[in-house]
Parts: sequence; C-alpha cells; structure tokens
Amino acid sequence: MNLDFMTVYLYGGHVTSWKDEHGEELLFVSNKAIFKPPKAIRGGIPICFPQFSNFGQLEAHGFARNKIWSVDTDPPPFPVPISSRAYIDLILKPTDEDLKIWPHSFEYRLRVALGPGGDLMLTSRIRNTNADGKPFSFTFAYHTYFSISDISEIRVEGLETLDYLDNLQDRARFTEQGDAIVFESELDRIYLGTPSKIAIIDHEKKRTFVVRKGGLPDAVVWNPWDKKAKAMADFGDDEYKRMVCVEAAAIEKAITLKPGEEWTGKLELSAVPSSYYSGQLDPDRVIQDSVVPEDSVS
Repeated sequence: MNLDFMTVYLYGGHVTSWKDEHGEELLFVSNKAIFKPPKAIRGGIPICFPQFSNFGQLEAHGFARNKIWSVDTDPPPFPVPISSRAYIDLILKPTDEDLKIWPHSFEYRLRVALGPGGDLMLTSRIRNTNADGKPFSFTFAYHTYFSISDISEIRVEGLETLDYLDNLQDRARFTEQGDAIVFESELDRIYLGTPSKIAIIDHEKKRTFVVRKGGLPDAVVWNPWDKKAKAMADFGDDEYKRMVCVEAAAIEKAITLKPGEEWTGKLELSAVPSSYYSGQLDPDRVIQDSVVPEDSVS
C-alpha cells in the first residue's frame, strides 16, 4: 500500500519506502530483494518478532516478517491521539502453523504513520490472548535499513560509553570506547540500556537521521561489509556501502506478558540537516513505553 511518502507491504507488515519532501528515498532496499514468501524483504523495516536473531529456538528473527498481515479496520483507540497526515493499521494473529512452532496466542497491532513534518512513526502493540492462563516472552527489533551516501561517511552518536554484545565475537561483552561509531569493517553489535534517541550523521549528504524509541532499551548497529555482502543471495556485492542498520530493539531482557497484558514499542524516525548533532535534538522529548494490564486496555 503506497501512501504518498511511504510504502507498506502486507507481506511482513513491512515498510519498504519512506521519502522526504523532495521525494528522496530515506530507506535502503536491496536491488536483489525478494518480495514474496518465504524470503523476508531485504531492506526497509523488517519486524523481528517473536525472536531477534537466534535468541531462541525459532527461525532467525522470528516469523512476523514472513507472514501476510491484514488491514486492521477497527483498532482499539490509542491512549493518546497521534497527529498524523497518513497512516495504516495492520494486524497479525497466529495461524495453526504458527502455534505449532510457537504455542502462544497473541494479537499484534501495528500502526505505520507519517507525522505532519514527515517523520515516520511505527507503533507496535502486542497482546497476550492465551486462554490457558500462560504468560509468554519474546524479543523484538525494528530492523531498520537506512539509505546513506557511503558507509565510510557515517557516524552513529548516542551510544558512547555503553556496553554492547559483539555478534562477531560470540556475543562477548565490551564497553564502547569511541566518541561515536564509525565503520571500517563488518560491524554487528547489540548496545544495551540505550537512550531514547540515537543520531546517524551522514557527512556527505549533510543529513542526520534521528531514531527515537520507546519500550525498546537496546539498539543493534550492523553493516555486513564486503565478504558477507557477497555471501547473501538477496544483497548486491557493493550495496553495503549505501546502507546502515540502526535498530530499536528489546533483546537482552525478554519482554514477558501475562494473559491480557499488552506491550507497546514505538519508533520515530526523522531526517534533519546535519548542522544538528545528537545533543541538540529535543533533549527533553521522550517516547513513553509501557506494559499495561488487561483492565487498563481500551
């Protein structure tokens, strides 16, 4: 479904395009991406649920990004009205096949919206609808691929001094020593206890992406570099130069929901002139997150 400046596929509940007021594409999608099952779309914003990567027994990144979602024609009201110039509501419920591999009943509601200023906003509301009284736990990520000028021109700010798990070293734990993250080789890290705001500065394009998040304490930073890019059938050999993934996530501590409880995870993406830097960007603006009990859900 194309809504002017954004495109959303029912396959995967997947945002594949987000454009600025000049029509420039802000998300990266591989030229070799496959847009049909069983392969997830390579690029845009894949949704990793109910499992991030191999943090569990399911297929890598779970099954939500490989399912056909439905348009939600009657979503429950948001606790706080959200101003948007365009939006779509989607819903995913488990099939009998899903229940065989992950035996939990849930309702996953996703709103994808464009703010008045062109910001892209994703709100996930996941509710435990188990009738057997059992809680369930999950990990999660918005696996966002940003379109950039060149990976060598990129700095990621806001994750300084934080601990991270290095996926290239068996998830050994380290502390970030740099004043920003820069890229000179393959990088695949899970930053822990991250702030609600992260900045991706593209020096060549003089543009900064601002990632704001709620309910998602972790952040994944990834670029496959040349060898891994060549090993992926749905990714161009040199496309690693034009993308970076900075993902709002909940990984280290799984989210647990009792029956009737609902979790909300929010992502807001902005693109601003890079005369800004991370410390200037609305320091007091915080996206609230919550797990709410059954009796307080509308």
